[in-house]
Amino acid sequence: MVKKWCQYWGLFPSLVSLNWIIISLLWCFPGRGQPSTLEPIPPLEPYPGQEYRSYGLSTETEYTLGAGDVIRVTVFPVEEFSGEYQILVDGTLSLPLLGNFPVEGLTLSQLTEFLTQQYTQYVKRPSVTVGLVSPRPLKLAISGEINSPGSYLLPIEGGQKFPTVTQLIQQAGGLTTVADLGKVQIKREFKGESLVLSLNLWDLIKDGQLKQDITLRDGDQILIPTQETIDLAQTRLLSDANFGITANQEINVAVVGEVYRPGSYRVIPENTSTSGSEGNIRRQPPRLTLAVQLAGGIKPLADVRDVELRRYNRDGSQQIIAVDLWDLLQTGNIEEDVILQEGDTIVIPTAENLPSEESEPLAAASFSPAAIRVSVVGEVRSPGTIEIPPNTPLNQGILSAGGFDKRRANGATIELVRLNPDGTVTKRDIDIDFSQDITEGDNPILKNNDVVIVNRNLLTVASDTLTTIFSPLGALTGFVNFFRLFDND
Repeated sequence: MVKKWCQYWGLFPSLVSLNWIIISLLWCFPGRGQPSTLEPIPPLEPYPGQEYRSYGLSTETEYTLGAGDVIRVTVFPVEEFSGEYQILVDGTLSLPLLGNFPVEGLTLSQLTEFLTQQYTQYVKRPSVTVGLVSPRPLKLAISGEINSPGSYLLPIEGGQKFPTVTQLIQQAGGLTTVADLGKVQIKREFKGESLVLSLNLWDLIKDGQLKQDITLRDGDQILIPTQETIDLAQTRLLSDANFGITANQEINVAVVGEVYRPGSYRVIPENTSTSGSEGNIRRQPPRLTLAVQLAGGIKPLADVRDVELRRYNRDGSQQIIAVDLWDLLQTGNIEEDVILQEGDTIVIPTAENLPSEESEPLAAASFSPAAIRVSVVGEVRSPGTIEIPPNTPLNQGILSAGGFDKRRANGATIELVRLNPDGTVTKRDIDIDFSQDITEGDNPILKNNDVVIVNRNLLTVASDTLTTIFSPLGALTGFVNFFRLFDND
């Protein structure tokens, strides 16, 4: 039979191509009949309403094909069936002899197995390989505690490097301060099944476990949940991570309560140098004390132990974070200086009883006013309102006003008038001593809105009194002398 076919084809050598010679020879093998009808691949439809199947351990899954992918199909020994093909917009693939058939949702190994079965009808023991030449861009969704939630279209970089979870987080503007990285979830459709991959990105930050930063697939949905209880130590870790809290824009916060200028403020991230050179500058997320400074600093009766930070989450719920700024002053616990985020409200309550020994460290704190205003009046060289640093003692306040007028001032006793936070006024007579250290009795610390009165000495009092008494007579004498001069003329 082979000889008969060869004689037939030999009559028309100019009309025969090598392709059809090979195909004809393959059909001549015993046992080969007419090709059977190509059955379509069963569609990989998702199951409506089906619960997602949860995987407690993060895992990678195979790549699944979709519209836009370019693949390389190699059929050995028939190279004419080989080539690069693009999956059409409807998810179908068109190949020689096989025609169009759906491949969307198949893995490369599934497609390889299917093509091997189909080409067996035409080729004896075919060797089929399928490779991914150019992946389609990935359409991904991310929601939850992320700065810019929504849908993202990420192209595949050269070398087919698929984006990871942390790269998508960076693309979406970074995390919020209440993101729970221990319960990150990825919903994925794979081989007709709905999967949920659970990730613990804390293991990536703390222990460097790269397996937690898995690569993404087209259609993945990433959810960043909210921390049920705010852990300030974890918030600090978020600010240090390269995919964590970003500091590239101003945020709007409100400061109310015992501050000098309550209201809404735009807080700008601070620039810090990591190596002393201008080329290595990193922007730090704004912190609570910076917002309090913008609001004029705390008032004398501020209760810094019970500061509240009210924060709204992405789901609309509100969390209240308790802040102890006194612990920050005493122990240097930087975690109490909470990192702020858009929409935060800082509440500084009023203290019922503020121990006097706490006034000095509070006045020197970074979140207290940078200067206080004190009025120094009376017999000083430059009377008026002056601005002095917090914790300035009485003797330095007087020197800031130029010191005593030596001819007129009573340098022995000073009057200190103080407006208390509760609205009352107290007045004290203080025996001033410029050589005295800071003491509550003879050289107290000045506070905002204090009035220091330097009285006249006895000689000045007597002189001023005589001047007051005789000034009318002097005016009358001058008037009489004027008229005498007029009469002489």
